[in-house]
Amino acid sequence: MALVAICLDASAISPWTKGAFETGKYRNLFVEMGYDEGEVEKKLQEVFYDVFRGPNKVYFEVGDTMGYVSDIKNHDARTEGMSYGMMIAVQMDQKDIFDRLWRWSKRYMQHQEGPLKGYFAWSCKTDGTRNAQGAASDGELYFITALIFASNRWGNHTGINYKAEAQHILDCIQPREIQREGQAPAFGGFGQQQGPQKSYLIDPETRLITFTPDGFGQRFTDPSYHIPAFYEVWAKWADDGRADYWMDCAVKSREFLHKAIHPETGLNPDMCGYDGSLMQGFGGRRNGGNNFRYDSWRVPMNITLDYEWSCADGEWQRGYAERIQNFFYAQGIDKYYDQYRVDGTIPEDNEILQAGGFRKLRHSIGLVSTLAAASMMCSHDKSREFVDALWNAKHVPFEDGYFDAYYDGLLRLFAFMHLSGHYRVITPSAGA
Repeated sequence: MALVAICLDASAISPWTKGAFETGKYRNLFVEMGYDEGEVEKKLQEVFYDVFRGPNKVYFEVGDTMGYVSDIKNHDARTEGMSYGMMIAVQMDQKDIFDRLWRWSKRYMQHQEGPLKGYFAWSCKTDGTRNAQGAASDGELYFITALIFASNRWGNHTGINYKAEAQHILDCIQPREIQREGQAPAFGGFGQQQGPQKSYLIDPETRLITFTPDGFGQRFTDPSYHIPAFYEVWAKWADDGRADYWMDCAVKSREFLHKAIHPETGLNPDMCGYDGSLMQGFGGRRNGGNNFRYDSWRVPMNITLDYEWSCADGEWQRGYAERIQNFFYAQGIDKYYDQYRVDGTIPEDNEILQAGGFRKLRHSIGLVSTLAAASMMCSHDKSREFVDALWNAKHVPFEDGYFDAYYDGLLRLFAFMHLSGHYRVITPSAGA
């Protein structure tokens, strides 16, 4: 029995060196670490229930055909949450949830005409009224990939032509000249834009994803928007005639992450230049945009996804995962904060990004989740403690009443999907 346990422990810290695009196989790291397979499946379903059906759910159905995911604390529905919900639904084979979310997104968020045709308004009230007209580029990234997977899993003849919808977005995000008359950028409040300009989701020169596909946000990027393996999905199954282009975007995205991530701490800024440089002026030290904070939490899990599916940059990714876990481990496995400067120092009060009306550093379960997911790439023993921390973490309100069912809840669910082998490349052969 002792020998079996030793072998089990050894396998738990041996990351695979080939990706699922090649092997079609997925690790259940929980089971490798000794967790009972039945208990792992039960836990995954419980976390899914928490997000979609439980008393603190963030998914709400509208009539017989639609539904939305809400950022409860901010009283809206965002392309981030809608597209995340669709990705989770297709991964979990929940077609009704997927279709409801897509219908709501298309009806209320997607521009059907005008200069933003094909793009999605990034924030709406829960009745569908738009809070902003502009797009946030990560929403389109997830919408396209989720729709391609839906096409592969369920086909295109059950009421929604998923592939055609994905191809339409892909066509609309290509660079084109548009005329804007005094329209504010996607997130508003950063000045007006007038006259002709180019609109694009992917910067033509660097082939990197923009922060927002408008004159303001096209000047820089967000490291947490970089999921190179998604471009490989587009190259393989979008059938839009741009396969070589998307594969090159994947390469460029991986190269960018090397530049954007601090070589010692493994931390990255929320926003940065296409060369990885920290922001000057807006987004810089003045408001903390150069710091590791909410958006940044996603980077460890995004790199994990690229590693699991493609493993095209495996050596660097394995080193990155251990580097960022080493940093947080040194802060205390159950004590580290959720916001830091990229050099690892603590931000000042005016740099701390508030959420839900609270401006406070916390030990947030969203970050606990993404750091645990990074254990898929690690060989060191510390990785087990990060996985155990996620397994044992309770998603409950803080003492001051702060509770994030939405962002923390979605990242927690994604992490359980990764670590249990349920976040997969959905190929046409895997569909019905």
